[in-house]
Amino acid sequence: MEKDHLPTFPTIDKCPSIGREKHTVVADMDGTLLRGRSSFPYFALVAFEVGGILRLLFLLLASPLAGVLYYFVSESAGIRVLVFATFAGMKVADIESVARAVLPKFYSADLHSETWRVFSSCGKRCVLTANPRIMVEAFLKEFLGADLVLGTEISTYRGRATGFVLNPGIVVGNNKADALKKAFGADAPDIGLGDRKTDYPFMKLCKESYVVPAKPEVEPVSHDKLPKPIVFHDGRLVSKPTPLMALLTILWIPVGFVLACLRIAAGSLLPMPVVYYAFWALGVRVYVKGTPPPPAKKSTGQTGVLFICSHRTLLDPIFLSTALGRPIPAVTYSLSRLSEIISPIKTVRLTRNRVADANMIKKLLEQGDLVICPEGTTCREPFLLRFSALFAELTDKLVPVAMANRMSMFHGTTARGWKGMDPFYFFMNPSPAYEVTFLNKLPSELTCAAGKSSHEVANYIQRTIAASLSYECTTFTRKDKYRALAGNDGTVAEKPANGKKIMGC
Repeated sequence: MEKDHLPTFPTIDKCPSIGREKHTVVADMDGTLLRGRSSFPYFALVAFEVGGILRLLFLLLASPLAGVLYYFVSESAGIRVLVFATFAGMKVADIESVARAVLPKFYSADLHSETWRVFSSCGKRCVLTANPRIMVEAFLKEFLGADLVLGTEISTYRGRATGFVLNPGIVVGNNKADALKKAFGADAPDIGLGDRKTDYPFMKLCKESYVVPAKPEVEPVSHDKLPKPIVFHDGRLVSKPTPLMALLTILWIPVGFVLACLRIAAGSLLPMPVVYYAFWALGVRVYVKGTPPPPAKKSTGQTGVLFICSHRTLLDPIFLSTALGRPIPAVTYSLSRLSEIISPIKTVRLTRNRVADANMIKKLLEQGDLVICPEGTTCREPFLLRFSALFAELTDKLVPVAMANRMSMFHGTTARGWKGMDPFYFFMNPSPAYEVTFLNKLPSELTCAAGKSSHEVANYIQRTIAASLSYECTTFTRKDKYRALAGNDGTVAEKPANGKKIMGC
């Protein structure tokens, strides 16, 4: 990697972006389309999400060798080490899954604003990168509108990556120029964008070429200006795993797992009025806002209140109960067997049969308060998914509750992995936080009892919760989420012994 200023080509800020609709642009990725010049964090994400902590450790141990080869021998040799340490033995389908569900969130957070200004203005967009094509193609085509992605091709055998690359090897230097000639022939692209001397060979083939300097640093493209918003994403890691962050993660996981077990034990074994204080003592922050309604009095025949929660993790009902100081039963569309065992509150699984579910919820409300998350699945970003309208037909005692949380190291949700680990990953964060905001009980004139349709009630509550959180309402459903992240609709085939199991929440 070159640190010297590259004087051969003008800098990217000199490139006009007006009237480029019929032009073709070819851009490098690391250091050009992305601000970061290192691809290690993205290899580390694949290593951890597919191979776990041991594969991440192996990659981290191999990274010094990769760095020495990269800087003192050749760019190609260093990248080969990263490819082998990350991919060797992995299922190709798992790599593709991470590339589709995990990497776009991190790539989009580092999009170079000046390069994107030029890249997005062109009618035909091509990316020429040393990164394995399998890692980057899904993001570049789906989120940046790239028409063609030319990258390093990995070797596979019986559906698994061997850790080696196919000829002609890593796409750097002259290999980039050869790939460009093969793709475009004699029709030279209009604009070439790169950031280092190994990009020069392909940049010289373009009619105009501009270099993206490492300094001064520019701000990434802001979330509201991204070409496509990231509504759904998966993966356990919150922060981009730089070498230092990867090392800290590896060192923290054993400590964090023990701490998570203590926190889960406190929540499961202690009386609910004490859990709030136990969580604070163990570093779990619980913030309560608003005024919750008093518990229902069975002696007067009063039915319970139905708490309508936005859905951030499967722990939402537990933190609602913690905020109230009493256990509130929860109805859920899905829950792993392990989560059911360790849950400190009663959980009732919905069948997705509308009549059966309605009868069950009515019966539970006769016994006291109840909590439901009508989105049916979690969403990490500041969006609310479509609310199922079933709850609005069952009672007019509806209390919206806005749930928000903060995690610094691990996400407590997954669409692709085993959901039994969700509470452990949440509590493995050094100091996770939950904010529970009780909103005003829905006025009777806005309920179905006053003639409103169930969809009107559900949409109104969705908008009310979204406004309190400064979130955006969407019409996405759990099927949309699982199709985007896992390639299915979130359900699996019925099992004779255990009945129908539903993936994820």
